[in-house]
Amino acid sequence: MEAEKRHAGGRLAWTDHKFVGLAYCAASLFFMLVAFGLVLMMRWQLAWPGEPLPFFARIFDANHPSLPGGAMQPTFYNQLGALHGTIMIFLAVAPVLVGGFGSYLVPLMIGAPNLAFPRISLLGLLAFLVGGLIMLGSFFAEGGPAATGWTAYPPLSSIETTGQTLWLLGVSAVYLSSLALAINLIATIVQLRAPGMTFMRLPFFVWSELVTAFLLLLAFPPLAAAAVLQLTDRLRGSSFFLPDGLVISGQPLAVSGGGSALLWQHLFWFLAHPEVYVLILPALGMVAEIYANNTRKPLWGHRSMVYAAFFLGFMSMLVWAHHMFLTGMGSVMNAFFQTTTVIVSVPSIVIGTSLLLSLWGGSIRFTVPMLFALAFLPMFAIGGLTGMPLAFASTNIPLHDTYYVIGHFHYVVAPGTIFAIFAAIYFWFPKISGRRMNDLLGHLHFWPTLLFMNCIFMPMIFQGLAGVNRRMYDGGATYAHASEVLSLNRMATVGAFCLAVAQLPFIANFFYSLIAGKRVDQNPWEATTLEWAAPSPPLANGNFPDAIAVHRGPNEYSTGEGESDYVLQNAPGEATS
Repeated sequence: MEAEKRHAGGRLAWTDHKFVGLAYCAASLFFMLVAFGLVLMMRWQLAWPGEPLPFFARIFDANHPSLPGGAMQPTFYNQLGALHGTIMIFLAVAPVLVGGFGSYLVPLMIGAPNLAFPRISLLGLLAFLVGGLIMLGSFFAEGGPAATGWTAYPPLSSIETTGQTLWLLGVSAVYLSSLALAINLIATIVQLRAPGMTFMRLPFFVWSELVTAFLLLLAFPPLAAAAVLQLTDRLRGSSFFLPDGLVISGQPLAVSGGGSALLWQHLFWFLAHPEVYVLILPALGMVAEIYANNTRKPLWGHRSMVYAAFFLGFMSMLVWAHHMFLTGMGSVMNAFFQTTTVIVSVPSIVIGTSLLLSLWGGSIRFTVPMLFALAFLPMFAIGGLTGMPLAFASTNIPLHDTYYVIGHFHYVVAPGTIFAIFAAIYFWFPKISGRRMNDLLGHLHFWPTLLFMNCIFMPMIFQGLAGVNRRMYDGGATYAHASEVLSLNRMATVGAFCLAVAQLPFIANFFYSLIAGKRVDQNPWEATTLEWAAPSPPLANGNFPDAIAVHRGPNEYSTGEGESDYVLQNAPGEATS
């Protein structure tokens, strides 16, 4: 009987939401590290075109197809760009936000013992890992990985080497993972809330994960279908995305034709623009929880933020074609997508303004997680403001294929979303490990990271405004109009390598704190949400030692009730909304 109990407990541990969440976090951070390594190689090529990469000249001989003598070839540059973008979006940032923090924290925050479908969550994790390994394995395929960018536009992607097939298989596996995550989070939040946890008592982070789950559920299927169609184009001779009259190396392409390359763009961007909010919404949710805790006051306009998040999710599915103004859709369709793009900025501004007003009058504690959370807001604002010219066809068309777009998008995802991820790691590390990370090492991590993030991406904005095209493997060295701003390539590259060095204090802090960090009680930040009522770390089975009930809202700070300036959601007393 004891053996059976131990065996059953082992099975449960594999399907426990905390194991799944931590596994997602570990894998996603590993993929993020890989993607960062790829972009460092690209940045070297942009700063010093044609010069051998350090150390690579000793490894690769002069006959190597991708790095002869350590010097990067144009095709390999494109392959690095394709894998960098794909890994960061599909295997790093989104999985750590939804699969990692979502799987780990949502059940704790609503008082649930586990996710609604534990085995499905484990299957989703396995699908994610398989997709990641397929992506990385494409480096060893004949011809190397996909070289069509993270957007994989046909007809080029339909005639690419084997690496493109592996890219499509990897994306399909990630889709299955996202589907499992979405179903699990929606069912868990709707069905497994603790007694008294009404919807308006949910923390804003839980709301952000709920909207994100609906986006994954509704927006990912078109890309999954498109991946299957492109696979049939590549492997079975169909022509869903291949038009008539294609000529490859002087020879007509032997396909039936009649397909549309623009069809892929519509299917891809129908997922890829909501995917931007898959990255942003959980980040906003995490920052909101950290703001409330470190200002010692409730969020300003919590209910308005919830409504704005739902409206943001809905509108994000009606703006995809602003990525396609160059295709010549016509003035009527341009006007529609220009309008929806301007409208979708409104709920973002509502949430951002609520966060800004939440700081007003607060007794702010400048902890390490709060520093990253504070830096998130201006970085996200720069990303949003630089996106406004891209909402209009008249300004989008000249800016679209320039570094301006790269700078805009990265301000949202890199110093924006990744700052929120760092803030969340520092904030919830005590709950996960029972130990606290070192503050000095945290400051040594934050300040250089803030500086060098801007050294990388602000030059891209200026280069784009000067007309420097993106996707050029030499950074524009062969174009006369780029000469005045080419020096910014070296500035951004030096910033990228300095940013890599700036992560060493974080890595040292993380692993040192896991082993020898200062032990803390279950609520070291004196927070109010339900996860802080659980032990640190939470119990293996069930999270909480006793049955839990909720009596109040998520941010009961400075209410004047009791001697402390905070009240946990499960504390008995007069019920609040």
